[in-house]
Order: sequence, then C-alpha cells, then structure tokens
Amino acid sequence: MSGTIWAVLPPIIAIALSLITKEVYSSLFIGIFAGALMFTSFHPLEATETTFSLMGAKVSENVNILLFLVMLGILVSLVTKSGASRAYGDWAVRHIKSRRGAGFATSALGVLIFVDDYFNCLTVGAVMRPITDRQRITRAKLAYIIDATAAPVCIIAPISSWAAAVSSSLPADAHINGFSLFLQTIPFNLYALLTLAFLAWICAADIDFFAMGKYNAEVQQRGKLDSTGEESTVIVGHGKVKDLLIPILFLIVVCVLAMFYNGGGFAGQGIIDAFANCSAADALVLGSFAALIFTFLLYVPRGILTFGQFCESFTEGFKAMVPAILILTLAWTLSGICSEEYLDLRGFVAQHIGSGNQGLLMFMPALFFLIALGIAFATGTSWGTFGILIPVAFSIFGTGDMLVVTVAACLSGAVCGDHISPISDTTILASAGAQCRHLDHVSTQLPYALSVAAMSFAGYLVAGISGNGWLGLATGAVLLAGFILVMTPRCRKRRKTGKL
Repeated sequence: MSGTIWAVLPPIIAIALSLITKEVYSSLFIGIFAGALMFTSFHPLEATETTFSLMGAKVSENVNILLFLVMLGILVSLVTKSGASRAYGDWAVRHIKSRRGAGFATSALGVLIFVDDYFNCLTVGAVMRPITDRQRITRAKLAYIIDATAAPVCIIAPISSWAAAVSSSLPADAHINGFSLFLQTIPFNLYALLTLAFLAWICAADIDFFAMGKYNAEVQQRGKLDSTGEESTVIVGHGKVKDLLIPILFLIVVCVLAMFYNGGGFAGQGIIDAFANCSAADALVLGSFAALIFTFLLYVPRGILTFGQFCESFTEGFKAMVPAILILTLAWTLSGICSEEYLDLRGFVAQHIGSGNQGLLMFMPALFFLIALGIAFATGTSWGTFGILIPVAFSIFGTGDMLVVTVAACLSGAVCGDHISPISDTTILASAGAQCRHLDHVSTQLPYALSVAAMSFAGYLVAGISGNGWLGLATGAVLLAGFILVMTPRCRKRRKTGKL
C-alpha cells in the first residue's frame, strides 16, 4: 500500500478519532498502528514491532527537541518559583488595563520571539498567562494568539529555524541560493501575512466570532477561566520583574548566537550561510542549557532561590512537559509511518502533481497551496511538506517569478495545514503553553484559520492567472478588509444584544 492513496488513511483515522472521542493519545496511537498494519500486510506482531521501532527512531532523531522542551520547562518553573512571574503580573496589571492591551502585548511578545516556534509557544504562554487571565481572555484565545504568532512569524523571519529548513529544501542541482529564494517569498506568503493582520484586527476590535465567540461566551457564563489545571509550582522566592525579563532576553540572544555558531559562523561562514546551514535543534539545546546556568548564577547567589529550591524545579519542569512530549512523540511517529520509508504519502502526492501539469501552470500556486495544506494537515508537519513540494515546484518552473510565487504558496499552505492540524507540534505546544485543553484550541482556531486560508487561496489564484505575485497579495488584502468591514459591526451588534 506504499505510495498509494491508502497512505492517507492513518492520519485521517487519528484526526477523526481525536475529534470524535476528544481523546488525543489513544487516537494517535490507533492511527499509527493502523498504518503499521497496512505497511506489514496486516501482520499484528510485525505491525507492533514496526510501531515501536519507528517510535524509538523518532525519539532518537528528535532527542534534542525533547531536551530543549525539558530545559525550557525547567526554566519556566524557575521563573515561576522565584516569584518573578508574579512580579511581572503585578506590574502588568498596573500598566495593561484592558483586554486589547493584553492581546496586543501577547501578540508583540510572540512576534519578538521569532527564532523558533517551539521556543515561541512555550515562552509566550508562560509569561502572558497571568496577564490574560486577569483580563478575562480565555485560554483558548490565548492559545490562538500564541499559535498565530509562532509558525506565521517564523516563516517570514530571515533569522529562524524555519528559514534554515526552507533554504535546505531545494534540490542539490538547483543552482539557486536557497536563502535568497526564501527572502523573495516573504512578500507573497499570504497566509502568514494575512494571519498576522487578522490577529491585529481581532485584538484591536476585541471581538470574537464563530466557534471562538461561542466558546468564550460559554466560559464567561461559567464564571471561570478554562484551563488544564492550576499552576503546580509553588512560589517561594521574592524575584522582581528583571528576574523574568533578563533570563528570557538572555535565552533569545544565546539561541541566536548558538544558531550562528552551529552553522559555522565562528569558523568563517557568512551570516546568511551560517543560519541556512545550522541545526536549530542543536542550537536550541545549547541556548537553553546556557540559560539555565545563567539563571542559576542570577538567582542562587542573590538568595532569590536556595540551591535545593533550584534543583526542585528540575522535576517540576519535566513533569509540566510530559503531556506535550507524549503527544509530540506520537505525532512524529504518525508522520513517520506516512514517510517514504513506509507508506510514502508524499511520494504519492508528488507523482500526481508532477504529471500532466503543463495545462495547469497558471493554477499552480493555488494548487500547491491546497496540496501543501492537505499534506501538512494530515501529517502535522510543515517541514516535511516543504521537503517534498519545493523540489516539485522547481522541476516545473526552474526559475523566475512564478517559481517564487509557487514556493511561497507551498510555504503558506504548509503553515496553514500545520496551524489547523490537531496533530501538529506547534498546535500541541500552543495548547501546552496556554495550558488549554488541546481539542478546545483546535476547534476554536479552525474557523479563523480557514477564513484566512480562503482569502489566501483567492490571492494565489489571482497571482497565478496574472503572473504577478503583488496582485495576489493585493487581492488577499482587499478580501481581508472586506471581511473586517462586514464582521465588525455584526459582532458588536451581537455582543450588545447578548447573542452569539
């Protein structure tokens, strides 16, 4: 069944079961095992061996990401235990006095942390939860803000782990600088740009609609915020605002330097080449480990925390990350069972895109957007989607403006599919960062993301037919403006009348 349409069945099973049962772990495992059964011609013992062999391989391949998550969890526990988060919350209460202010502050922090989406999701959630809670912003909306400023920001940031992934996706014989191509796609990455504009409108107007509006109304009627549980870390220190900001700023700077170092920047490589060639996972581990050492030197000698209290955060931080680590492990394994070594979902897609395309060249940007969206949604990964579709786009166009627009459509669709997929790592981590129930985040985010996706699709249609990416961008902007003009008065009227 490898390389056939049946390869799409495991992710469909996992996603459908998770939405039906509201239980993610078992749904993912059933989808994985179903794929293993298909790969082994329905031999249960071989399927079991394949499942756990693949799971072990995925953990091994991504061990640095897991280590980064654990160390970031420890760092979050430390700043909470020290009292620095509470001090920041008290400061924010005095200066952020509205839901609009809290929304914009959360969005701004998300844009600031552009280095990596994992880092973005967990850090923004940990810092902004107390502020958004006090302003009665639901955890589901916080998760949306986090998710909307994670991948969409990283995919248009030249210095990020995502830029490096895209730059390395071109075939070896392309004779095109991958980083230069990435820079050219930024103005035409419609989903990312329109999502950020959409988020700015949502925060400025302080309105919600569709599933998010209904969910927020239900939470307000219950009279309490939605959450996966109370904070487990007990505050014992007397930290100040600077004890929160300094470790976070240090982490950002060191992670950027670690990416530069890892890519050979200190060995003579240029800035562009260094970031294009770096291993983001390795760099994030170095950066987070350095941040832990720095935080120890910042807290313990000053008496903010004792040595014993500092060490207690190791287990607390690890425990806080266990749900995210488990879901990530299962999501990686599900993506693996669909990879070219097993069911080869992407190979099936590439084969059917690459044939018979000459009469459809003008529709290629829109078509690539939809296919990238579908693959990323089904597999939960943007980077794997880049890897299969960008070489196909290069084989069709070779060079020129349409190559740039089509690659931008690949990136845009992949980010959109990643954004709405319940098995996506960034969706999972946004839920973890907001301490929001995962499927609440998925269900409330979906209508917003699909609205922006429809505008992006229309933009790519215009760009392909006209051969001009700027006209596509203008089309998306006009559609968003029209959507805003229609929805804003409707939402305000419904809020006044008490209707959803």
